[in-house]
Amino acid sequence: MEKKHFLLKLIPPRPTFAENMTEAERNLMQQHVVYWKDLTDKGIAIIFGPVSDPNGAWGLGIIEIEDEDVAHTLTTNDPIIKANLNFSYEIYPMRIGTMRK
Repeated sequence: MEKKHFLLKLIPPRPTFAENMTEAERNLMQQHVVYWKDLTDKGIAIIFGPVSDPNGAWGLGIIEIEDEDVAHTLTTNDPIIKANLNFSYEIYPMRIGTMRK
């Protein structure tokens, strides 16, 4: 089966999250990073990290998987989502035009 690409946008619970997260939120963000680092090591995540949007930082991920159901499973299993802190993901199918090797 040919793999597909998806852009993931992680929306934090408030626009100021990056500047004023609590210690508990910081610990969960560390778990979130470990989760996505593992998926990168497994060849699923191509890239992930924060975007410094002047309207409020958010997270970006690009993944390579079989279908959109897998994207929903991956985002649902993210520790930051499981913690029920009002984070949410938007998932967008994308076509890679070109990519540096």
